[in-house]
Amino acid sequence: MASFVPTSEETLADLRRYTEERLVEVACLDCLARVRVKKNSEHHTSVQWSTQARADCQEFQRRGTAPGGRDVHQPCPRMMASIDEAVRAGDVPIGAHDGY
Repeated sequence: MASFVPTSEETLADLRRYTEERLVEVACLDCLARVRVKKNSEHHTSVQWSTQARADCQEFQRRGTAPGGRDVHQPCPRMMASIDEAVRAGDVPIGAHDGY
């Protein structure tokens, strides 16, 4: 159960801005996975994985069969390389806007 459920329009607008604004779709250069990405700085990358993207990621599927399952804190190196390439190509802008 959620400990905090936003109800005010201002709070909901902040939530949408933080979780939705400036997200750019990036496709993995090796598989069918497509994620949404935002870079607030050179060192900060936010990646949102959908259920479909997790199912399409060959690396995550391979790791999921390992004893103990997949370590959810380890990113897919192929997707991270694809994101880095999208940043270099200018498809993913770097820099926060209004703190987001």
